[in-house]
Amino acid sequence: MKIDIITLFPDMFKGPLTESILKRAQENNLVEIAIHNLRQWTSDPRQTTDDRPYGGGPGMVMMVEPLDKAISQLKSANKSHSSKVVLTAASGKTFNQQKAEEYAKIDHLIIVAGHYEGVDQRVEDHLVDESISIGNYVLTGGELPAMVISDAVVRLIPGVLGDPDSIVDESHSSQGYKEYPHYTRPENYKGWTVPEVLLSGNHAKIESWRRQHKKS
Repeated sequence: MKIDIITLFPDMFKGPLTESILKRAQENNLVEIAIHNLRQWTSDPRQTTDDRPYGGGPGMVMMVEPLDKAISQLKSANKSHSSKVVLTAASGKTFNQQKAEEYAKIDHLIIVAGHYEGVDQRVEDHLVDESISIGNYVLTGGELPAMVISDAVVRLIPGVLGDPDSIVDESHSSQGYKEYPHYTRPENYKGWTVPEVLLSGNHAKIESWRRQHKKS
């Protein structure tokens, strides 16, 4: 799988996408993640990517031309695979586990990190397949949502997690489901004890307990 992220702030991605599971996934060639500075597709000396909105109003709006050039070039570079283009936007559809599973099956995912007051509406109308929000709140930009989407998607790629069963029975794997409580050593800490059934070795009873104690 290839993930291309278009952003105005590429340095923001250095930590989250180069550590832990995502780092190993890239080292094992299970996914390729490339961060692209939108300014390389500008056509003026100042590398302008935003401008004042028509009709007035506060803030700046990301321009359609650089984004069109960026998306077109990234699609052409991966023309052997079908591409899905996603824009991070506060007004988009809410991202969830089912959407992560859908994206994990895609060969080429392009994520456009929105910023400022948003992007020219023509980007949504003509250049992207869908807009995605990670929650009902406003962030300073789409970089954090792009990281969240990438993390949620990459861990679902076969071979990324050491134990494939890790994604079989976890929170949000089905509508409304949240995983049962987990415990590990020591059995007794400050008088806080592990439920006896989990120490019994009786797998049927353990499974029953877990079903009864799933979180809501």
